[in-house]
Amino acid sequence: MTIDSPADLAGLKKIGRVVAIALKEMKEYTRPGITTAELDAVGAAVFARFGARSAPQLAYNFPGATCISINNEAAHGIPGSRVIQPGDLVNIDVSAESDGYFADAAVMVAVPPVDTFKHNLVNCARVALQKAAAAAHAGKPINVIGRSIENVARGYGFTTLRDLGGHGVGRNIHETPHNITCFDNPADRRILKEGMVLTIEPFITGGATHVVTAPDGWTLKTSDGSLSAQFEHTLVITRGKPTIITAL
Repeated sequence: MTIDSPADLAGLKKIGRVVAIALKEMKEYTRPGITTAELDAVGAAVFARFGARSAPQLAYNFPGATCISINNEAAHGIPGSRVIQPGDLVNIDVSAESDGYFADAAVMVAVPPVDTFKHNLVNCARVALQKAAAAAHAGKPINVIGRSIENVARGYGFTTLRDLGGHGVGRNIHETPHNITCFDNPADRRILKEGMVLTIEPFITGGATHVVTAPDGWTLKTSDGSLSAQFEHTLVITRGKPTIITAL
């Protein structure tokens, strides 16, 4: 969507705060011994507390309030009986709706003990999000996002997934512009516009450039089994620094 009024911005900020709180509380509970279903329940409780609804359930009938993906799972992991173990890389992806507005964000939790490779992978994804957001100004090509992400990944010696990326959001969980890539795509001549609402979500891996769908029909795993890390924010494009909707 594109912000048309102060009411739009207020509505987005309201649901963005709910998403941020859910992520914060779920992150605090992410430790060895907790199941992903138990972790998902923490997020669902936040939604209930604020009168929000799970966006993946609402839009796609997803079998969980949130998506929880571990290690080589890049996205859309289904919460269930899996027990989080020491050393796991846990991706928590929360998207929610309230009063017709949607927001979407994700964090990584590296469960100790974490080796240097895992630490660097997670840090690379975090830095890639920061750099891409800083580059995303109105009037610039959308491709500055993917170029920034890929440059950071290469600097760390990692790769990016070519079949996952950011997207428009606001009045639905997935809107135009679709396919905001994690790599440099000079053919993408779309322009960032002031007031545009979108997600930036770097998908950084230890080698894979593509994903495969698991037998459950939802979970997306790296094609070569390599580890994956992703951070995400919903933001509003401005002429300068974007407004991050999903930051506390």
